[in-house]
Amino acid sequence: MRKTKTTFLVLAAGLALALTACSDFSEPKTPVFKTKLKSDEIKNSAFKAEFPLHYETFLRNNESEIMTEYGGSVAYDKHDNVNPLPKGYKHAQPYLKNLWLGYAFSYEYKAARGHTYAMKDILNIDRLNRYDEKAGLPATCWNCKGAKMNEWVGKYGDEFWAKDFNEFREEVDMDENTIGCANCHDPANMELRLYSVPLQDHLKAEGKDFKTLSRNEQRALMCGQCHVEYYFQDKSFGAPKKVVFPWSQGKDPEQIYEYYTTHGDTTIPGFEGNFVDWIHPVSQTPMLKAQHPEYETWHNGVHGAAGVSCADCHMSYTRLDGKKKMSNHHWNSPLKDPDMKACRQCHTDKTPDYLKQRVIYTQDKVWQQLMVAQDTSVKAHEAIRMASEFTGEKPADYERLMIDARQMCRKGQFFWDLVSAENSVGFHNPTKALDTLAKSQQYSQKAVDIAIKAAAFTTAEALSQDIKELVPPIMEHSRELQMDPEHMASHKWFKYLKVTPKAEQIWDENRRIKSVATAG
Repeated sequence: MRKTKTTFLVLAAGLALALTACSDFSEPKTPVFKTKLKSDEIKNSAFKAEFPLHYETFLRNNESEIMTEYGGSVAYDKHDNVNPLPKGYKHAQPYLKNLWLGYAFSYEYKAARGHTYAMKDILNIDRLNRYDEKAGLPATCWNCKGAKMNEWVGKYGDEFWAKDFNEFREEVDMDENTIGCANCHDPANMELRLYSVPLQDHLKAEGKDFKTLSRNEQRALMCGQCHVEYYFQDKSFGAPKKVVFPWSQGKDPEQIYEYYTTHGDTTIPGFEGNFVDWIHPVSQTPMLKAQHPEYETWHNGVHGAAGVSCADCHMSYTRLDGKKKMSNHHWNSPLKDPDMKACRQCHTDKTPDYLKQRVIYTQDKVWQQLMVAQDTSVKAHEAIRMASEFTGEKPADYERLMIDARQMCRKGQFFWDLVSAENSVGFHNPTKALDTLAKSQQYSQKAVDIAIKAAAFTTAEALSQDIKELVPPIMEHSRELQMDPEHMASHKWFKYLKVTPKAEQIWDENRRIKSVATAG
């Protein structure tokens, strides 16, 4: 009996220890480094000698030809669903130039390539004016293109943001200064650090200290420095054009939209105090342009809520020398790996094909609703245009109806754009993506209905047509084409834009090719 009791106690003690071991989770310890680099080092090649294997994987971001079903790294025109790669792709949204008309995004919007191309691609994009001494957009546009920001903000402080983008073209090296090691690591010891001023500001406003956050939170925030929705602040709220994250009321679409209603200098009737990116020339609607809200989308999705970090999927562990386990610094889609190793770290009981098909199934459903939301947004602009040009007897509350229609148009397009600009076709948070698109369609349809009422229902028959017949997609438009009167007569919406004066190109990437004296 005594022996039995003793045996039982030993077994109980062992079971207690086992249970404690299972439940006592501790975060992985990260290696401690002491490099030969200084904390202000920003050149990417400086890290090669210290971390050759990591650097090898970093250079794989130069790959720019591999596609998944809905994305990849070929820089095709994201509105072109007619031409094959590399110019266009089957999963493209043909109305992007219509929806962003009057804003720089309408000139050119391409699919993103690897992070190593960030500097080169922004210097070639038509959104930044290369035909003028001034780019037409602020220096803020450099913010997520590399750690050179550390030097510029250190030199100019908050005066930096409102300077013109082109002022800094000749200061950059497209390879050394593109997104790289110093964007996430302190070069002296390789600890994770924030280079992003707007994210530092946000954490400070929330009373949080990055250094005391959990390791997993820190890892996610590395991506959350740039893969976010943001805007360029109006001057009455602080440093003009400074990047701000609109998160003070929350990170969901309704909360972000509500934030924008009280953080701007606009005096347009019905939109007083709103933040506005631009006025759509066709509908005269004060618009918002969404950026790429991966972080906001992910954070309360199924993976984010479960504590799965961005790096778990996009920087999954690898062994290059057969010994050391290291994070892969080829920031990439898990779908590009035939074995789906990133997903199978957790989903061990599923086959690679099953996992891939589940992703594509989700993306198919989101894409279908994204296209509906896109078309409905275009119809909203056209309905408001028709109502604004209505010359018959107007309803007594015509002005109020027009304001209401524009408010719904603005909100509907912003909600569409939050999903369109997010780089997972909904997979980071399928529930949020589909809910956001459902609301986008509802808001845009309300805009159509209200505008029809403002036009005394005289436009209802015309607006019952397929939108592609009523308003064809704008397939070609650029800064150079806007200088051509013939091109500007090729689409009915172009009449709401001015033909711009003929000009020669001044800038080619980071080089001036024409002097200021001869530029005019």
